[in-house]
Amino acid sequence: MRLENKVALVTGAGRGIGKAIALAYAREGADVAINDLAASVKDAEAVVQEIKALGRRAMFAPADMSLKTEVDGMVAAVTKNFGRLDILVNNAGFTLVAPSVDFDEKKWRYSIDVLLNGVFFASQAAAKDMMKRRSGRIINMGSIAGLGGIPERAAYCAAKAGVMALTKVLGCEWAQWGINVNAIAPSWVKTDLVAGLIAKGMYQEEALTGRVPQGRLAKPEDIAAVAVFLASEEASYINAQSIVVDGGMSTYIYLESWLKDKAGK
Repeated sequence: MRLENKVALVTGAGRGIGKAIALAYAREGADVAINDLAASVKDAEAVVQEIKALGRRAMFAPADMSLKTEVDGMVAAVTKNFGRLDILVNNAGFTLVAPSVDFDEKKWRYSIDVLLNGVFFASQAAAKDMMKRRSGRIINMGSIAGLGGIPERAAYCAAKAGVMALTKVLGCEWAQWGINVNAIAPSWVKTDLVAGLIAKGMYQEEALTGRVPQGRLAKPEDIAAVAVFLASEEASYINAQSIVVDGGMSTYIYLESWLKDKAGK
């Protein structure tokens, strides 16, 4: 029970990585607030019930992460219901794919609002409560997309690079109040959504895993395990860092055939 009696808020937790993190936190003893869009209430409430079945308190905290007023209201609702907020996981996100030269302005601004601005405003609101107790953990979801360039994903890559830079700033600035701010930078994660796209033939799993030395995509639980560690006392001296969780993908520069040749020998 590394997070016993802690209170956590996980954004975008109705499914995928966010859901895995929320459930992992509950198993480690935390009470968890589940954020998602109001339209995703069915998925979010299902996660709430799973957490309650584990013997922990849970609530649905709907908010559109692109709107500061809703983000502030979300954090206020969580602190009012649970009395405090110990852990914030800024996980909510999505990817829009389009040629950069034709990227629609409204879609660009909405992407940045959710993926970057929402992270800042949620962190800002959570930190005000954490500072009162001189203790807290903020974990941002970055991406290896923030470390390099992926064609036709300009908004996503720019926002994730911004999230990891923001992590450095807030980690350095808020450490004096006992708040650790870190990020997790995954590569491809085989969520239900990604698995569905693979099944439809929109992505070729072999092409994706061909760049991963470990030969497989990450599971949501792989990311959740790191999120548990960063929220625990075991990580008390880790601050302002982005932890890359990609099976070695971001450092692998050989051709796909190299791994196949080695495996054949």
